[in-house]
Amino acid sequence: MAWKIELTKEVAKRIRKLDKPVAKRLIQFLHERVSTLNNPRDIGEALTGSKLGEFWKYRVGDYRIICKIKDNNLTMLVVLIGH
Repeated sequence: MAWKIELTKEVAKRIRKLDKPVAKRLIQFLHERVSTLNNPRDIGEALTGSKLGEFWKYRVGDYRIICKIKDNNLTMLVVLIGH
């Protein structure tokens, strides 16, 4: 089961500003490690808090990827990438 990865405009802009090797590593992680899983929650960590419960965090080196997982259409919306 392949999950579709979507980026917000802000995330796409931020990725373009990163060093090419870092950007490649983050995108590669999303497409090769996360999108191929049956359940992307298996390698992620749920954010805690009353309004953060729908978001999941993935650690890639010194970077964090914050996603919202939409089970109904097998989509992961990347809402933030940070260092």
